[in-house]
Amino acid sequence: MNAPMRFAKGAAAGLIATAPMTAVMLGWHRKLPWWQRDPLPPSKLTTRILRAVVLKKLDDEAHEPLTWISHFGYGAASGALFPLAESLMRDLPPPIHAKGVVYGLLIWTGSYLGWIPAVGLLEPATEHPKQRNMLMIAAHLVWGATMAALYGMWRDNERKGG
Repeated sequence: MNAPMRFAKGAAAGLIATAPMTAVMLGWHRKLPWWQRDPLPPSKLTTRILRAVVLKKLDDEAHEPLTWISHFGYGAASGALFPLAESLMRDLPPPIHAKGVVYGLLIWTGSYLGWIPAVGLLEPATEHPKQRNMLMIAAHLVWGATMAALYGMWRDNERKGG
């Protein structure tokens, strides 16, 4: 499979895998103690990015779709990079979804302990409540496993000529 096709399949897998990730996030969020049920990171990030580009917070009717579009877009962009990461994880044993779990954890770490606090969009995960971190880590593990399983299935299907 050529490189552009690998990246496209990774992006498609990342986009689709964002759906079960989101289900985990929303389901677990409802079970958090009431004092930890402030908006989830996709909503907070959307609000803060809009403020950073000098736009006011949109009304809920416009803000919510933009939040989910950006969330699913980030999932697709992260999935597009999975073929590169997979090539660096050649020494990890199969199955491919194990590599996806590692990759999902790397995406969470790089985001919530890396670039997001570095650019001032959110405080680092070390300052978030433990239960919210567990929620977000679990969601990223689900995303990574699902994304990699889909990517691997499509890759293997193409190798078999299907």
